[in-house]
Amino acid sequence: MKLAKGTRRGLLVTHIVAAGTWIGMDVVMGVLVFTALSDRDLLAANINALAQFAVWPLLTAGLVCLVSGVLLGLGTRYGLVRYWWVAVKLALNVVLCTLVLFSLRPGVEEAVATGQPGDSMAFPPIVSTTALLFATFLSVYKPWGRVRKRTYAAVVES
Repeated sequence: MKLAKGTRRGLLVTHIVAAGTWIGMDVVMGVLVFTALSDRDLLAANINALAQFAVWPLLTAGLVCLVSGVLLGLGTRYGLVRYWWVAVKLALNVVLCTLVLFSLRPGVEEAVATGQPGDSMAFPPIVSTTALLFATFLSVYKPWGRVRKRTYAAVVES
């Protein structure tokens, strides 16, 4: 399936905006967490701010990025797993969305309940921002080339 030029451009804009939003939210989350850990006067305000946007809006940005990326992969020459850089971006996106649900959400809920962010709250913005910047690098440089398809002979031998 090949996307029409206008559809492809619209999806590409959506993908870039969602990724930029995701990175921006991670940076803000990092500022809130590190400020909360170091400044007791801002602790309650920062925890309340984290509770408002650190899980569901962040997950929404990640899922919009995922869906637009999958649609771009299916509708362009890059495919979903035709090139290593696309496959790695897809895997990073799925892993990060999963971490938002199963790692970040419990940490934010605990911070709200106790009024104190745990030291482990420092890791999500660092890990996610680093992974998203790496995904951005992959999008620009497109390293590693094509994923090799297994031939019938290779399947029979293994």
